[in-house]
Amino acid sequence: MDQNFNNPYGNQFGGQNQFNNQYGGQNQFNAQYGNQYNNAYADQNPYAQANVQYNNQYSQFNAQYNNQYAQFNAQNAGFNAQNAQFANQYGAGFGMQGFQPGAGMGQAMPGRSGGPTSFSGIVSEVTETLQQKVVAKSFLYMVVALIVTAIAAFAAPQAMAKILITHPSAIFGLVGLELVIVIVSNIAIKKNNAALTVVLYTVYSFLTGATLGVVFWAYQLGSVVAIFLMTSAIFAIMAVYGMVTKRDLSSLGSILLMSILGIIIVSTVNILFLHSEGLELAISYLGVAIFIGFTAYDTQKIKQKVAYADSANTEVLALSGAFQLYLDFINIFIRLLSIMGRRK
Repeated sequence: MDQNFNNPYGNQFGGQNQFNNQYGGQNQFNAQYGNQYNNAYADQNPYAQANVQYNNQYSQFNAQYNNQYAQFNAQNAGFNAQNAQFANQYGAGFGMQGFQPGAGMGQAMPGRSGGPTSFSGIVSEVTETLQQKVVAKSFLYMVVALIVTAIAAFAAPQAMAKILITHPSAIFGLVGLELVIVIVSNIAIKKNNAALTVVLYTVYSFLTGATLGVVFWAYQLGSVVAIFLMTSAIFAIMAVYGMVTKRDLSSLGSILLMSILGIIIVSTVNILFLHSEGLELAISYLGVAIFIGFTAYDTQKIKQKVAYADSANTEVLALSGAFQLYLDFINIFIRLLSIMGRRK
């Protein structure tokens, strides 16, 4: 059989092979000029060059920041070592052993026998110790002021009585002087001037004693002593309550203050216009209740102020607390004396 007849499509597709050969040569052209084009525009491509430049800059920045963070980490390690040293020293001051610097505020610290078991417990112990110290000083200064008052009451009443008899209006000057002392002492306390506060406190106590000495002339000495002891017992009970109670007595402050203002107004009206003994007695009972409340309130306020105290102002805080407690005691005593005192 004829070979051409058997492969009728051979010539046809063979011609196409010539076409492929022809255009296949052009592939060499494409390859040649395509590479030239790509190389030429690759060199002229600004974005490619910018990317290379930015990559280099970011690499430099990363290296710089890594070095800085490495320095910061080294500094933090130094701070941690200092904190651990401080914690060990601080813990040792309270009899602690084996303090773990990394322990949390509420975690137990091993090696501690008795006392607080956490850093917050130590702070609480320090605050409580400071509170007890300031409150103890306040009561000590108050007792000293009462002694000064007692001395003045027995040593200076004749001189004070002579002044009041000769110049009845001197009582207003005496009240004004005591008011000025209170104002100036508050300024001295705010300025942390303990020396001036002590002087003013002593002068006030002496003037109060000299005035009370005149009042004592109207009462039997045994009655005065008995009421003084009764006042001391009531005052001590309320002071202890103010120290140990967990109840916040801050809300009582404004109520008690407004009650005092009310008593002053009513007393003034009664003295000038009404002259009612029954109203005077009721005012005395109310005054006792108010200043009993003030005793607990002022005692707790001393504790609260210690939270903002430091070694530089604890003395002034103690003097300030003593002055408030002294006023509470004197007012309770005077009103109990007017209610229960036996006159001569």
